[in-house]
Parts: sequence; structure tokens; C-alpha cells
Amino acid sequence: MTPLSRHQMAWRAAQDIPEGYYVNLGIGIPTLVANYVPSDREVIFHSENGILGLGAAPKPGEEDPDMIDAGKNLTTLIKGGAFMHHNDAFLMIRVGHIDLSLLGGFEVAANGDLANWTTEDPGFPPGVGGAMDLAVGARQIRVLMDHTSRKGEPRIL
Repeated sequence: MTPLSRHQMAWRAAQDIPEGYYVNLGIGIPTLVANYVPSDREVIFHSENGILGLGAAPKPGEEDPDMIDAGKNLTTLIKGGAFMHHNDAFLMIRVGHIDLSLLGGFEVAANGDLANWTTEDPGFPPGVGGAMDLAVGARQIRVLMDHTSRKGEPRIL
């Protein structure tokens, strides 16, 4: 069986997001999801670094180096989108205003325990970020990840 690519996983996840949902996009595969939401569906994407109304990746030549998501990827803002202090972005999470959190993961245990951060890779943002808040504050959580590591080791334990 051929595994799905990261973009195929993001497309699949985007198809399942209901109309009107407020969705936090975590680091990794989730940052691709905004590129694949059906054009007739309104979904409001949130990033804990202070964006409400996160859009798809910018087209070549339209990049703004100051417009980044929580994973430090270039992004866009939808019409009506807003910027806020990251404390307010976390407040949205902590008081239950996020319908769905799409998290990246390093490992998931059979009981649902999630390991999704590291500080050992200089290419990754440093530290936990909002994952622990999202794990308890979002109404629903879905983890998007490859099932094996780059070395072929299982990531579902």
C-alpha cells in the first residue's frame, strides 16, 4: 500500500472540517490544511502566534516575510482576518473558543497520549508552544502525522 503524502493528508483533513468551525492549525502537516478547504465552506483558522483568519500559503511573488504561522511558515490573511497579541490567542484556546485543533505529532500511544514537541532540532520552533493548552482547551483534537519515523520506526505505539 502506498502511504498518503503530507499534502494528501492535509487535503483529507480539510474535507472533514464542518462549516463555521474555528480551527487551530498546529505545526507540521496541519499548516497545509488551509490550502485545501473547499471554496464554498467558511472555516476560520487560528494560530496561537496571534492570527485569526489565517489563509492559504502565499502565491509566488506575494510573500510577506512578516506574515507567518506558528510553525514559521509564510502564510496569508483572509478578508476580515485579524491579528492579536499571542496572550489573546491563547485565551481563545483556554476558554474553549476553538472547535477543532489539528495537531502535528511525533508519537501517539494506544491510549491516545500524544508526544508532539521537541527542543532538540534548531529547525523547529523552541518549546511546547500551544499544544498542551490545545489538548485540553479545544473541543476536538485530530493528530496529523506520518505513521513511521524517517528511520521507519513506528510512531503509533
